[in-house]
Amino acid sequence: MFSTPVFHTIGLIGKFGDPNVAGTLHQIAAHLRRRQLRVLLDDISARLIPNHGLEVASREVIGEQCDLAIVMGGDGTMLNAARSLVDYETPILGINLGRLGFLADVSPGELPHRLDEVLNGEFREARRLLLHAQVLHNGQVTGEADALNDVVVHKCEVARMIEVDTFLDNRFLNAYHADGLIISTPTGSTAYALASGGPIIYPGLEAVVLVPICPHTLTHRPIVVSADSSIEVVLNAATTTQSQITCDGQISLAIEPGDRVVIRKKAHKVKLLHPVNHDYFKLLRAKLRWGLSPEASPFI
Repeated sequence: MFSTPVFHTIGLIGKFGDPNVAGTLHQIAAHLRRRQLRVLLDDISARLIPNHGLEVASREVIGEQCDLAIVMGGDGTMLNAARSLVDYETPILGINLGRLGFLADVSPGELPHRLDEVLNGEFREARRLLLHAQVLHNGQVTGEADALNDVVVHKCEVARMIEVDTFLDNRFLNAYHADGLIISTPTGSTAYALASGGPIIYPGLEAVVLVPICPHTLTHRPIVVSADSSIEVVLNAATTTQSQITCDGQISLAIEPGDRVVIRKKAHKVKLLHPVNHDYFKLLRAKLRWGLSPEASPFI
């Protein structure tokens, strides 16, 4: 017997371009239908999986009609799903078919019992802030995008630097001469920002960190600011290096010298569902290999 379901219409989203997701998708879909739940398959995923026998829907329809989205893939797939569903406030559960799995934390080996726990209302909900970036050229918006991890202003050419002037709530902060500048959420603090020397920020904090990439001046250090701040990055007019901004490493927007990039917190947060035993610090220890004895370290 199954408990009265907390969710009734479930959206399934698979890793883009990966037909190997089919096995897990079929397993989950069959289990959901045994529970007499309505299942909608993301239309992009449907192209990779023949004979799925499921109702196909666009990402917009999934956002409008589903009260839960199950995302199968790695953290990149989760980032894509989060950006597309955040405005619908659709909760997301991640099944980790990737490698690192900071966001997608249910393994296929834990199915179906972890899934049943969530469907029965046994889960932890985490709300993560996103950033919204706008590119302004002569005062006109020429591009905009959201980011769950980070917005990165960076050079396109090898072995060249860019110059960016940075303002916080209309007050001048710093002029960076560097390979680029990362503006990261707490979620993204364990991604590119961490690799560039930034701090790990607990995901529940309302904060944003600015991390320069290989700064020319070694005293330029990461700085953590309020998530309510308005951050403005201006590509210095003297910059001759071709540059762009990248959101979550997946969306690129062109910028020219003199352009302004305005970054603010989005009004809506994405809802991530985790198993009841989810422990962020345990996740850090596992993914970053903290607390290992020398004999257990894979690097020796």
